[in-house]
Amino acid sequence: MVQSRDDIRNVAIIAHVDHGKTTLVDQLLRQSGVFRENQEVAERVMDSGDIERERGITILSKNTAVTYKGTKINIVDTPGHADFGGEVERVLKMVDGAILVVDAFEGTMPQTRFVLKKALALKLPVVVCVNKVDREEARPEEVVDEVLELFMDLDVDDSQLDCPFIFASAKLGRSGTDYKNMGPDMAPLFDAVLNYIPAPQGDSEAGAQVLISTIDYNDYVGRIGVGKVSNGVIRVNGEMVIVNAHDPDKLKKVKVSALYEYDGLNKVNVREAGVGAIVAISGIADIHIGDTLCDPEHPDPIPFQKISEPTIAMTFCVNDSPLAGTEGKYVTSRHLRDRLFRELNTDVSLRVEETDSTECFKVSGRGELHLSVLIENMRREGYEFAVSKAEVLYRTDSKGRKTEPMELAYIDVPEEYTGIVIEKLGSRKGELQNMTPITGGYTRMEFSIPARGLIGYRGEFLTDTRGNGIINTIFDEYAPYKGDIAYRKQGSLIAFENGEAVTYGLYNAQERGTLFIGPGEKVYAGMVVGQSGKTEDVEINVCKRKQLTNTRASGSDEALRLTPPKVLSLEQALEFIDTDELLEITPESLRIRKKILDPTLRKRAGFAKQ
Repeated sequence: MVQSRDDIRNVAIIAHVDHGKTTLVDQLLRQSGVFRENQEVAERVMDSGDIERERGITILSKNTAVTYKGTKINIVDTPGHADFGGEVERVLKMVDGAILVVDAFEGTMPQTRFVLKKALALKLPVVVCVNKVDREEARPEEVVDEVLELFMDLDVDDSQLDCPFIFASAKLGRSGTDYKNMGPDMAPLFDAVLNYIPAPQGDSEAGAQVLISTIDYNDYVGRIGVGKVSNGVIRVNGEMVIVNAHDPDKLKKVKVSALYEYDGLNKVNVREAGVGAIVAISGIADIHIGDTLCDPEHPDPIPFQKISEPTIAMTFCVNDSPLAGTEGKYVTSRHLRDRLFRELNTDVSLRVEETDSTECFKVSGRGELHLSVLIENMRREGYEFAVSKAEVLYRTDSKGRKTEPMELAYIDVPEEYTGIVIEKLGSRKGELQNMTPITGGYTRMEFSIPARGLIGYRGEFLTDTRGNGIINTIFDEYAPYKGDIAYRKQGSLIAFENGEAVTYGLYNAQERGTLFIGPGEKVYAGMVVGQSGKTEDVEINVCKRKQLTNTRASGSDEALRLTPPKVLSLEQALEFIDTDELLEITPESLRIRKKILDPTLRKRAGFAKQ
C-alpha cells in the first residue's frame, strides 16, 4: 500500500550559473543549526573541490540534509553550467520537488530554462526563490513576470503554474513573501518547502527499490551509489540484485556492506533506510548510474532517462616533447589510461575511447569547460600529457547528411559593442535570432551558432567588449553542417632550436608578434613561443645571443626593453591552439607546440595537405 512519509522532504536547488544556489544552501545549513555557534565555516561550503572554490562554480551535485520543525529536508545542490547538465538531469530523479533560484537583476537566463524544463518534464512542483533582492539594480517585480512567462512558454499545467514565490537575499540570510518587507531569516523559504513540496511516497511493505542517481568515489571503499529508496526497506548485509531499465539482461546478485544517510555535511552510518530516504551505499564494485537495486524476489528496474551525449572531443596523448618527463610525476600511457578511465567512475557525461595508438585516447565531453576542468584536475594531481584542439562530434542523419551540434548563445553587451559581436559571430556561422534592449544600456542578443564556431571565441569576446560582455551558451540540437569556419586569423611564432630564451633573441622576435614567454624559459624546436602578426607561421630564434665583438657591447643586452609576455591560462591556451598543434600540460607549465616538431617534415605534411 502506497503511503506518504511526512517526516521527509527531498528537494533539488536548480538555477542558472552564479544565481546563488550554493550560497543559499549555506544559509539553510547555518539557520537549521548544523554548525555550532562559534564554528568557522568557509563560504560556499558545499563547493568542496579546489576548482569549484576558485572558479565559484559547482561542478558535481552535492547532497546535504537539514531538519526544520521536525522534518528532515534532503537538499541536492546542482551545477548551473550547461557543460555539467548531465548532473542536473539525473539528480532530479531523486527528489520530489525543486527550488528554482533566479537572480533579481539578471532574471531568467538560458540555463534557467534548461533546468526548469527538466524539472517540469518530471512533473516536479517548483518553489521559485528570487534571490539577490538586496542588489542596487534588482528588479524583482519584472523578474517574477519573466519567470511566469517562462512557465507559460514551457506549456505547464495550472497546478505547476500556481507556485509560491519567495524573495531572498541568501548573502544576508533573509527571505519573505514580500520583497519590500522580508523577515530576518530563511523561515519563509523553509515553510514554502514544507507546504508545497510533497512528501515522498512509496510502499514500505513492498520489495526494496533504490534507483542510483549519482556515483561518489572514495579510494578506501571504491564506488558509492547514491539514490532514493522508492519502495520497501534497504538493510545492511541485505541480499539485493542490480537491474537496469536500459539493459534488460543485467541481473547481478550483490550484498549491501554499508549504508549511510545524510545529516548536515556528514554521512551517518545507518542499519536500514525506508521509503523516501536518500541513501549512500558502498561495497558494490559494479554499480552504475541508472541501475536499480532491488529485492531479489521482485527485480523491477525503475525507468531512467538516458544521459545526454557528448558534443565535443579532444585527444589526450603521452607527452613526447624534448622536455617530457622533467616536471610531471605520472607520465606513461598506463598512468594516463588508468586516470582517464577512473574519471568515468563519477563523470557520467564523459566518454573515453582507445585509439589506434596505445599512447593516445579520445576523450569526449559536454563542452570546453567540462574537459578543461578534467585537465586542470589531472595537472594538479601530477600528471603530464598533451591534448589536441577540441573538435565537435559530427553525426549522420537518416537522410545521410552530415549534422553538427548547434548551440544557443545568449549575449548581454553594452550597446556600443553589438556591431563587433554580430560581425564576429556572423563570420563563425552564427545567426542572430533575437535582439532586445535590457536595463543599464545593455542589449541582449540571441544567436544560433555551431558549437565549433564558439571554440576559441570566449577570450576574443572579452577583449572585444572590454570585459563588459556576458555570454551564456546551451546545447540546442543537431542540425545540417553549416560549412567551413576559419578559426584563427594569425599564425604562430615557432622556436627554431632547443635551448633557453634570452633577452637578445626575444627582443628581435617581439617585432614579429606577441610573445608568450620571457627570458630564461626553456624552449625546443617546434614549440610555439608567440602569436605571429601575419597569417602564416614564422620560425624565430629566441635563443640567439649577441656576438660579443668588443668589450663595450657585452653589457648592452641589459638596455634592451622587452614587452611583458602574454601568459596564457589553460582556457586561453586551449582556445589558441590550432588543429596542427598540441598543448603540452605539466604540473608546472603549459606549452603550445606543433604536432610535428621537425620543420622539414612539417613543411612536407603541409604540402601533402594542399
